[in-house]
Amino acid sequence: MLRIGDQAPDFELPDQDNTPVRLSERLQAGPVILYFYPADFTPVCTAEACAFRDASGDLSALNIDVLGISPQSVESHRRFADRYELPFALLFDEGKQTIRDYGVDGPLGMGVRRATFLINPQQQIENRVVADFFVGSHVDFIRKVVEQAGA
Repeated sequence: MLRIGDQAPDFELPDQDNTPVRLSERLQAGPVILYFYPADFTPVCTAEACAFRDASGDLSALNIDVLGISPQSVESHRRFADRYELPFALLFDEGKQTIRDYGVDGPLGMGVRRATFLINPQQQIENRVVADFFVGSHVDFIRKVVEQAGA
């Protein structure tokens, strides 16, 4: 798994509207919070996405973009984003290449680890959190990013 200080691999993946999203292009506007999650519509993943949604105003005010990645289809991401009014891109990693590049593939290639990375405009991992089963660590991570960026 990538560590703080590592270079974040660039990628281009389709979002819930089937529009290509490239990390390096998003970083031109400011930092990116990139989070990996196992599946749309599961209880923990829904709570996590809604926590990012609820913080999106504060993050947006600080020019911090949010991108979510999982191996579910564009259609699944669209339904998930629509149902929970998610104001950020959910990216479809069909072959799990980006998931592997970030080292968040599950044991024996099954599933996806729940991990969140803060990537600075120089495309470096500035901070990260990994908590496979609990959203609280990710919510705390968001709160700390907002506090530090706003200080």
